[in-house]
Amino acid sequence: MADRLAALMAHFPMNARVFNAGALCGINALDSDGVHGQLHLVRSGAVEVHYGSTTLSITGPGLLLFPRPTAHRFVTDPDRGADMVCAHLGFEGGADNPVAAALPEVVCLPLDEIAGAAPVLGLLFEEAFDQRCGRLALIERLFEVVMIQVLRQLMERGEVQGGLLSGLSHPRVRNALVAMHETPAGAWTLDALAQAAGMSRSAFATTFVDRVGMTPGQYLQDWRVRLAKQALRRGRPLKLIADEVGYGSEAALSRAFKAHSGISPRAWRQTRAAREAVA
Repeated sequence: MADRLAALMAHFPMNARVFNAGALCGINALDSDGVHGQLHLVRSGAVEVHYGSTTLSITGPGLLLFPRPTAHRFVTDPDRGADMVCAHLGFEGGADNPVAAALPEVVCLPLDEIAGAAPVLGLLFEEAFDQRCGRLALIERLFEVVMIQVLRQLMERGEVQGGLLSGLSHPRVRNALVAMHETPAGAWTLDALAQAAGMSRSAFATTFVDRVGMTPGQYLQDWRVRLAKQALRRGRPLKLIADEVGYGSEAALSRAFKAHSGISPRAWRQTRAAREAVA
């Protein structure tokens, strides 16, 4: 079976930065910085989570993921508190990161339901609540491993309805998605993608829209433009980007980019540079 995450993680990596390892007691508010998501692991204790108008209760060891910037508040016993390890999550590309964009607003899972995670979580908690050298770097790498395990879990269980992860959970549609991810410059016609999926043309087109929420052609353009933006962030020349993402010229890339984003690649890059200069 094709690796559904390899190309996604290669083009759009994520990183974790730990900001808490220990007991949280009483009321703790976490404001959004407008950039990072957060991943919280509860080793023990009861936690009431408030975000927007929603309240969640975590009564045992559990995981709480906010993939996008979200202000939230924890309420725990003022004396006993809850033992938690928390990290900011950075998804390269920000709002253009397809993994972050595909995840639901919040993911809340009991730790014992995350397949294969027990050894990783055991080591993570052991390092988090000890004072060994290099512990922070190790914990942050383990958080990244846990994130991959959560993505696996969501795909294997088909728990995300609509969007990229829903498509990747389908036993046939995922093959077409992986083909586009791995070879964005390929000459992907509807027939070629249906063949990659092992489906008839009509069945593939219908199932793809039902699962992903857009046509294969729309998804291919979306993926190529996301890759183009990522390459622009890294300072790649526009001509090289056009070849890498499947457009034969800068003009062709500019047309597709503007149709997707409303502005040309050059204007997008200038706007982004201006925002960074102000920040």
